[in-house]
Amino acid sequence: MPSQHAQRDNTSNIEKYQVQQGLIFPCRYLPSPHFDLRPDPTDISLLVIHYISLPENHFGEKYIDDLFLGRLDPMAHPTFHDLKGLKVSAHCLIDRQGKLTQYVNLNHRAWHAGVSYFAGREKCNDFSIGIELEGSNHHAFTPEQYHTLIYLTQAICQTYPKITPERIVGHCHIAPNRKIDPGQYFEWDKYFNALIKTK
Repeated sequence: MPSQHAQRDNTSNIEKYQVQQGLIFPCRYLPSPHFDLRPDPTDISLLVIHYISLPENHFGEKYIDDLFLGRLDPMAHPTFHDLKGLKVSAHCLIDRQGKLTQYVNLNHRAWHAGVSYFAGREKCNDFSIGIELEGSNHHAFTPEQYHTLIYLTQAICQTYPKITPERIVGHCHIAPNRKIDPGQYFEWDKYFNALIKTK
């Protein structure tokens, strides 16, 4: 039941996630209003990794939840003025402690990629899953974040087998003129090697 799912929280040492009808277990669930239906729900074939911090380079605040839930107060911080009225979301967030929050059912289209392009196709939101890591281009990601990301990626790839290692990318790869995330500190080799070892 969604209500039961919403009450579940995870710790950073989870080594197995399950995806059932687009919902991830176990995790914290905060349903975002910022989503719509995919043009082809059978074509989920790309995983996109992002970073986010609100305010920039500040961690552990509630503002990421507020942004994705459409309730961010633009007066709460001077840098939030430009975010007024912005409707964005990701499917998931992994915070600095490795805690996982889901905002959008994986079978639905979250609004995370923006203007984007991959392998000859535009509109990557149509066929991708977006994971946000709480972070910035000035901080390394935590071991707890990698741990959760690795095991979550495994569950996603098992559920959506069109997502192969070659189709796991950063926001920087699908919007190279606009975005740099997950940034210089994301350890791609570490991530992919761990995916292989933990299969």
